[in-house]
Amino acid sequence: MNPWRLRLLTQLDALGTVRAVAQAANLSPSSVSQQLAVLETETRTQLLERTGRRVRLTSAGLILARRARVILDHMDGVEAELRGFGEEPAGLVRLGAFQSAIHTMAVPAVTRLAREHPHLDVELRELEPHASMPALRAGDVDVIITTTDVDELPLGPDVDLVPLATDRILLVVPPGHHAVGRGAVDLAALSDEPWAFDMPQSYMANLALRLCRQARFEPRVVCRFSNYMMTLQHVEAGLSIALLPGLAVDHSRYRVATRELATPVTRNITAAIRRGAPPRAAVRVVLDVLRDHTAPGSAQLRGPRDVR
Repeated sequence: MNPWRLRLLTQLDALGTVRAVAQAANLSPSSVSQQLAVLETETRTQLLERTGRRVRLTSAGLILARRARVILDHMDGVEAELRGFGEEPAGLVRLGAFQSAIHTMAVPAVTRLAREHPHLDVELRELEPHASMPALRAGDVDVIITTTDVDELPLGPDVDLVPLATDRILLVVPPGHHAVGRGAVDLAALSDEPWAFDMPQSYMANLALRLCRQARFEPRVVCRFSNYMMTLQHVEAGLSIALLPGLAVDHSRYRVATRELATPVTRNITAAIRRGAPPRAAVRVVLDVLRDHTAPGSAQLRGPRDVR
């Protein structure tokens, strides 16, 4: 069995469609279908079945895809060990992280790794939680920083988690807002405010909408940004208020105030790797540095703050 074709099969299991696999592999859909057909010939087993215009994995295809992921991880690990045998950790590690963890966790970790392990290359990718777990399972990244609080992405036995931190969800308001200086805030008192939201179906957009509805109001959303810096600029200008993770709020750059919620909300931040063969040395050292940077006590990186 050709490892490259096995990797296409694992990507189909993770991404769901031939078109998505083709985009990820920079191939045409017909090329992906042709290679998967060759894999069926190699294994003498029906791996795919058509359902309308789409294809899905058969029971045999699912078994092979999930076993292949372990095999491919083991091959990658062996290759890396041979390249760096008897030497310090070396090679490429692909690290995915959500937006607010990039500058607070990932960049400091990568900076330290570059200083202490010059033969190690870390490729950093911005991946929000809804995208990072599928990317990890598909083998597109080796380590992710994510949150375990995304209901739409249940965890499974194929992933190992390394707890890193907890992060509070905070109300962010302009300087001089009436919520400043009043302690913890009941969202119901803000039902008439203009709100800044993340993009639809993102983790923070779904969470903010759920919290507003739990407070029995439908938020009046006046803007949506995929970048927390733009959200903070909008709030700073007095045009909206927002719910943001504490990690996302940079008080050194933006003149905003933050308030705790009357019913506290936190998210659990973890690193994750694929379960299988023991992680190669380069992956282990990345995990170690991430753990060191977010040691116990460092989780509360951003507290509520008044700006008058």
